[in-house]
Amino acid sequence: MVKVVEINAKSIIGRSQVYEYTLNPYIGCAHACHYCYARFVKRFMGIKERWGSFVYVKVNALKLIEEEIEKKKKGEVWISGICDPYQPIERTYRLTRKCLEVLLSRGWDVYIQTKSPAILDDLDLLKSYKNVSVFFTITTAEDEIGKIFEPNAPPISKRIEALMILHEEGIKTNVMIAPVLLGSECLPEKLKDYVGSVIIDKLNYHYADWVYKRNGIEWAKSETFFKEKGMKLKEEFEKNGVRCSLLF
Repeated sequence: MVKVVEINAKSIIGRSQVYEYTLNPYIGCAHACHYCYARFVKRFMGIKERWGSFVYVKVNALKLIEEEIEKKKKGEVWISGICDPYQPIERTYRLTRKCLEVLLSRGWDVYIQTKSPAILDDLDLLKSYKNVSVFFTITTAEDEIGKIFEPNAPPISKRIEALMILHEEGIKTNVMIAPVLLGSECLPEKLKDYVGSVIIDKLNYHYADWVYKRNGIEWAKSETFFKEKGMKLKEEFEKNGVRCSLLF
């Protein structure tokens, strides 16, 4: 059971180190990925609940974005940095869609990062604009491995299916392999025809150390593993004409 808390946020468009701006309609994420760096918000906000068991909903997001977009210089927006914008609660509140409608209609460049096929709910909107790109986080090619590390996230196979649909509809599609997990070696073959670019990163935090230990795969979080796997993935993607960035 996920605890849902409605809040009135003070702002909705913030600065980002990834793109110029970031926008988070929600705080927290029901996908409960064990490695997720965004759990730092618990400490920042004094939240005691287990990561994945709460979502704070910025119910005034639409009002805020309509006000803030008039005051800020047009730029690139990352949706989202500390939540998945298409986690299950989106189907109730539709805050991601409402914010997208404002940003896209005003000509802002939008980069959506998600693990959820629920993004297809907004296919009609995404098809209507050229200033939007989608990044699917796909960390392995195996549903079984994904379930170990991303217990409540949609299956890997469903993400790949959604990615293919978006690509076939003419939407710019990309993939984040972050962190690189076991079973990722098959991704170049599965994704090569459906992505414009790929970003690869290692495990940068230690939140999931216990998962590796419990499953007897601690060797798969070593620097050697990440370097060898990352370089091989990059080589295979580039061999197939896909731009690939290795972040380590």
